Amino acid sequence: MTSAMRKLSISVPPDVAERLEHESNASAYVTQAVRDRMRLDALDAELAHQGIQITEQGVAEARARRAAVEAEWSPERRSALRERARQHALDAAGTADQSAA
Repeated sequence: MTSAMRKLSISVPPDVAERLEHESNASAYVTQAVRDRMRLDALDAELAHQGIQITEQGVAEARARRAAVEAEWSPERRSALRERARQHALDAAGTADQSAA
């Protein structure tokens, strides 16, 4: 059974339009991007509910600490972690595809 779909007409900046033109299924790409953002918004809301405030300064400090740690990584470790993250993303996408079927 196919879920109901709604057709929307949106305006995007030229760089976004160019990116979407390279996608074989721009609707699926945009849908996934919006769902990813919805999950982040839900996470932010839950953190706020728990009394944890995310600030731009806190994010900048965390990124700086992460960059300092990553700067010490060997190219092999960086490559292995990148591959592990890629595989995890593929596994998660496969799981999402199976549950949608």
